[in-house]
Amino acid sequence: MKVVNKTRQTILAENAAIAKTPLKRMIGLLNRKTFEPGEALIIRPCNSIHTCFMRFPIDVAFVDPNNRVTKMIHNMRPFRISGIYLNALFCIELPAGTLEKTSTHSGDLIEGTSLNPKQGRF
Repeated sequence: MKVVNKTRQTILAENAAIAKTPLKRMIGLLNRKTFEPGEALIIRPCNSIHTCFMRFPIDVAFVDPNNRVTKMIHNMRPFRISGIYLNALFCIELPAGTLEKTSTHSGDLIEGTSLNPKQGRF
């Protein structure tokens, strides 16, 4: 899946996976040794995350039901816990530095598209 910041006309990720099942949401990025530019993990539903046992820092965008960024965390290091953002429907985990590079801000409209009909949108 491709994730685009429609407000800024920037690409957040070319290769995003979606974690919708409880097991996939629980594992998240824990089994990854690296997180390359252009990758993302969308966790849905999600209004809080942790980076316990992760091996690298990440950027996180919490997104509301209208696909608007409600909260961003830049460079969240391993062994941290985010706040709880009640208005968030899902979050997008990205390699550290992605939100700054793409000039993403709170309120920006995010869109996900896929050529695979089974994967669909957010």
